Amino acid sequence: QVQLQESGGGLVQTGASLTLSCAASGPNFSSYGMGWFRQAPGKEREFVAAIAWNGGSTRYADSVRGRCTISRDNTKNSAGLQMRSLKPEDTAVYYCAASPGFDWHPKSYVSWGQGTQVTVSS
Repeated sequence: QVQLQESGGGLVQTGASLTLSCAASGPNFSSYGMGWFRQAPGKEREFVAAIAWNGGSTRYADSVRGRCTISRDNTKNSAGLQMRSLKPEDTAVYYCAASPGFDWHPKSYVSWGQGTQVTVSS
């Protein structure tokens, strides 16, 4: 089963940009759809963005549409999430995940990273 590890989180100011990365190891990375989710303290994990196995289709949550871009590079077994115009409401632990399909629901995902903290200050 594919193993995932996020990186790139940190503390930034409101309005800043940040890029998160997800490195995958193990077999058959290119056969998975990839997604990004986030979870703030006291809240449920929520969908952020998803990309199909070949990168041909993407989907974004309403809360980040226009401010985020999801990508993948199957030659490097990696996925990314570019964020801009960050707001304090974006503060959360961000997780990457792998799915046999292309979906927004966390139950569709079969492998998860440990998460990386993003904090946006005023």
